[in-house]
Amino acid sequence: AISTGASAHMGTELHSHDSFMVGLLHPLAGLDHLLAMLAVGLWSTITARRAGPVVLWGPLAFANMLVLGALLGLQGVSSVVVEPMVASSVLALGLLVLTRQGVGMGTSMILVGGFAVFHGLAHGAELAASSDAMAAIAGMFTTTIALHLMGVALGLKLRTTPLWATRAAGAVVAASGAALLLQLV
Repeated sequence: AISTGASAHMGTELHSHDSFMVGLLHPLAGLDHLLAMLAVGLWSTITARRAGPVVLWGPLAFANMLVLGALLGLQGVSSVVVEPMVASSVLALGLLVLTRQGVGMGTSMILVGGFAVFHGLAHGAELAASSDAMAAIAGMFTTTIALHLMGVALGLKLRTTPLWATRAAGAVVAASGAALLLQLV
């Protein structure tokens, strides 16, 4: 019956022992990261020739390169193109879902991995103030995998629905990416 104070807004300071929780919640705080991570899982699933472990290669590439980008961000690596690239990745992933454009596994991994580095740089810069950045990155990795798996589940569901449903999902993600880009201008 005893509770701690409620925190209704992301970005508020949590206690240092909650670094994992900060990282766990961090990818959910921005629509750009949330949509990109869901879209990676969705795109990987709808363009795979068959269901199975192959649909996880793109999401795993994204998650691992996100961690690399976050580690670089913690070290102070940054660029003025980070936010435009994050927004562009949402637009590009939305267009890939919309068109159902598949590419080879290697190309897919390079593409989503490249996008992930920029997402990671953004996250790493934001998490640099965390008292335990490695715990925060572990939490971020966990949520990223969960979001990718949600995208995979959505993709499996959309395989059994009319084509317009997949195209609508892609259009929503692409429109969000375009809106994010316009906000940066």
